[in-house]
Amino acid sequence: MMVEITNVSEYEALAKEILPKMVYDYYASGAEDQWTLKENRLAFSRILLRPRVLIDVSKIDITTTVMGFKITMPIMIAPTAMQKLAHPGGELATARAASAAGTIMTLSSYATSSLDEVASTGPGLRFFQLYASKDRYVVTQLVRGAERAGFKAIALTVDTPRLGRREADIKNRFAVPSSVTLKIFEGLDNGESDKTSNSGFAAYVAGQVVQSLSWEDVEWLLTITKLPILLKGVMTAEDTKLGIQAGAGGIIVSNHGARQMDYVPATISCLEEVVRAAEGQVPVFLDGGIRRGTDVFKALALGASGIFIGRPVLFSLAVDGEAGVRKVLQMLCDEFELTMALSGCRSLSKITRNHIITDWDVPRPFARL
Repeated sequence: MMVEITNVSEYEALAKEILPKMVYDYYASGAEDQWTLKENRLAFSRILLRPRVLIDVSKIDITTTVMGFKITMPIMIAPTAMQKLAHPGGELATARAASAAGTIMTLSSYATSSLDEVASTGPGLRFFQLYASKDRYVVTQLVRGAERAGFKAIALTVDTPRLGRREADIKNRFAVPSSVTLKIFEGLDNGESDKTSNSGFAAYVAGQVVQSLSWEDVEWLLTITKLPILLKGVMTAEDTKLGIQAGAGGIIVSNHGARQMDYVPATISCLEEVVRAAEGQVPVFLDGGIRRGTDVFKALALGASGIFIGRPVLFSLAVDGEAGVRKVLQMLCDEFELTMALSGCRSLSKITRNHIITDWDVPRPFARL
């Protein structure tokens, strides 16, 4: 008899038993010493809640609007690569789970299901995560494909001029299995999409990423689509302001799941700086380290308009396919609603900075020289 899963983190331990080591390590590991990977989680533990009492919370509304679209909760699905390595249903199972939950799924450029295949799963709100290719014609084809398939926004990843050094993948000699195809690139005029199974993934990505990607490319991207562009991978006030000037429709505070550069802060530690810099001009979202409904509450208290989850989706998908992803979304939703009730918040607008206290709010004595 299987032990009942009661929280999101339990899926990771089960996935570790199921998945081949190379695949589990690819999903789970971070860059170099993995300090930031741990910090993405630990930083949430240094934020405490300040609940209010004697407030009628018999009715709680956790619905919200993201980029003009109403969703059931401020919990969305982040882009994660090659989901068919986790489960045969891959991105199609994830898309169905997100649709059933009434929330947004973001499809990775390195998906193992195509834009049209995901769209064929039925109605749903979906964003497309874009890695800019060296060839603007390829980028144009990808964006046009997302538009035709009914995707509602482009999440441009901006923190990958080079692939981070992930030592687990080096040790495992991680390569895309021959049975898996990066379907997003099928049919494009780049002639590279069907060759990835014969070489290491890092080598393939290194050949595709644009080391010269700049703000001018963001401005160009806005000229080829009417879809809003979210900048995924911003962590500073300076880049937030530049992004807004360039025409970004939103910011996703992200350190790429701690897979790019080690010893950068946890995303939750950067969130407030970015929110202040945005000055309400565009929505600010967060990914990285979310494992509890209390984490969602803390992010919203610091100004996030919503959050994205990545690894919990992969691990639950590996364990139980679409049903696993549905359960993860439901568990986080239930925990978040409970946190709101116990904090005295009837709606998302009632969640304020006064509901939390962070480690940087507490004065510290000067260190002795």
